[in-house]
Amino acid sequence: MASNLHAASVVIDGLIISDFGRSVFEDMRKGGLTAANCTCCVWEGFTETMRNVMRWKAWFREHGDILKQVYTTADILKAKEEGKTGIILGWQNITGIEDQIGYLGLFKELGVGIIQMAYNTQNLVGTGCYETRDGGLSDFGREVVAEMNRLGILCDLSHVGAKTSEDVIVTSKQPVAYSHCLPAGLKEHPRNKSDAQLKFIVDHGGFVGVTMFPPFLKRGPAANVDDYVEAIEYVIKICGEGNVGIGTDFTQGYGREFFDWITHDKGYARRLTNFGDVINPEGLRTIGEWPNLTAAMEKRGWSPSRIEAVIGKNWFNLLRTVWGA
Repeated sequence: MASNLHAASVVIDGLIISDFGRSVFEDMRKGGLTAANCTCCVWEGFTETMRNVMRWKAWFREHGDILKQVYTTADILKAKEEGKTGIILGWQNITGIEDQIGYLGLFKELGVGIIQMAYNTQNLVGTGCYETRDGGLSDFGREVVAEMNRLGILCDLSHVGAKTSEDVIVTSKQPVAYSHCLPAGLKEHPRNKSDAQLKFIVDHGGFVGVTMFPPFLKRGPAANVDDYVEAIEYVIKICGEGNVGIGTDFTQGYGREFFDWITHDKGYARRLTNFGDVINPEGLRTIGEWPNLTAAMEKRGWSPSRIEAVIGKNWFNLLRTVWGA
């Protein structure tokens, strides 16, 4: 049974940016999540990002019965053993360090293990996917990548422009990832990655997490969980089943104000895009329904080994390589 396979597996979600609190954390447990990369920086600078990390530290104390902070992949296995969800602190923008490379080491000690190089627009490191002109990775950005490699922080390129992404992929001495993306071959969108981009990252040792964010799916808000599995299969055909995982991009609990914030440059400036209605695929409306994804994979004839790899094992192997533990 898919439910038994799901329950027995290490299940890792490569990106969640929900309205975090007890109800979401309980839904993570209901969904059988062993670990998740949870966003604590989007447009924020150093001080606000530190406040976000501080809030997470409080949540780890208050909800320690169901949450465990993840620093290493051993912590992920420990979370599985204890029946908790391991939380990987991650950023969707490099803005939390402002112009101080030394802050990377500080945040690594606090548990930040994944950092996206740019969120949609230009920053000091490189260019996001909604900019008209992609100037590539800056010299400062090259220093940042080198320091992230040294510290063991995964470079994420999901919202990053094509040229900057290519530069990071080539520059990094460690594997890098698109933690949450969809293929442009199924739907053209500035956030979706071309077949060539998907092939390029895995040819250089990288990784692709496939998202279900409805504006990027072929059928948009009309999509169901089977449409999501179709997109995952499309990516596997290009990248190979050992290089693909899940990054749902759940925005559970958020409404119009949040989407207004993330779709404006820096949260307040020019509008970058308009998502319209954000309705998650039928069958996967909430984090608690995560086992339905495993069931849909089994229904389509996936082998147990492929399912185990894509829902968690591949993420685990990537993080162990980058983190070194």
